[in-house]
Amino acid sequence: MDECIPVQKNTGLRGVDVASSKICDVRGKEGKLIYRGFLIEDLAKNSTFEEVCFLLLYERLPGKKELQEFKQSLVNKRKIPDNIVTFLKSLPTDMNPMDVLQVATPLLIQTDPNAGKMELEHVLYSAENLIAGMATITAAWDRIRNGREPVEPDDSLDHAANFLYMLNGEKPDDETAHFFDICLLLHAEHSFNASTFTARQIASTRAHIYAAISGAIGSLSGALHGGANVRVMQMLKEIGAVDKIERYIQNILDTGGLIMGLGHAVYQTDDPRAIILAPMSKRMGELSGDTTWYEMSKELEIKGKAAFKAKKNREIFCNVDFYS
Repeated sequence: MDECIPVQKNTGLRGVDVASSKICDVRGKEGKLIYRGFLIEDLAKNSTFEEVCFLLLYERLPGKKELQEFKQSLVNKRKIPDNIVTFLKSLPTDMNPMDVLQVATPLLIQTDPNAGKMELEHVLYSAENLIAGMATITAAWDRIRNGREPVEPDDSLDHAANFLYMLNGEKPDDETAHFFDICLLLHAEHSFNASTFTARQIASTRAHIYAAISGAIGSLSGALHGGANVRVMQMLKEIGAVDKIERYIQNILDTGGLIMGLGHAVYQTDDPRAIILAPMSKRMGELSGDTTWYEMSKELEIKGKAAFKAKKNREIFCNVDFYS
């Protein structure tokens, strides 16, 4: 009789150290997120998205002149070729934006004279090209899918403000632009998450960075990764009003479902990014004259946490998607 080999439960890579990194440190028990030695709270309070991009790419915060040169470099890479816009216009307007971004991102390689070269200076150029170009692609697609013409970048605006301008066709007020800048900063890095692992695995074959990032976007689009914030918004729309929250939570508990945006595979306390985003969500509601989404979110957070504690005797915590 053949020897029986016990079947091991597949837990994926959760809890497995894939590699070491000096870029980002996630300390789940403490609720700390650190970019190259800087706490995310300090960066959100004192830095900009462009400064954080420089920090992540070049391992240190830039000086004043370096920052201006870096920002200008991004500005110079914002405009995308006409053939990419033509391609976007050929797609069905009901395509998922993440799918569109995944197929359009590799097309930016045509604007990179040294694409595929592995020397650090060339890879860093490609990274800047992606940061600038992907923002333009994303804004262009949202306008195209809504029957509007894309808006050309405004070279006088910083990255976040320019994105909102390309999205809406109007220059944003300073506070809104600042909030979006912080949102970008908060999402800039999160150690070895699924999309980062995907990019690293693809790059390990010496595939160029455009291929690696395209694959990472595919991973990010999943409902258990970057797609989670979409499901939070769908959940809020499904609930519809504050007075329907308790019934919704009870149904989730009865059916063994999930409250999207509550719970995290790493953090054992509230995600530090969610703590930053919550008051911003409230303020954005005030600026728009409608705080409904914030009020629903806050009530859902409070009652959802209490209900899970009472019925399942376990705590759940906000992740970044809940308020983003």
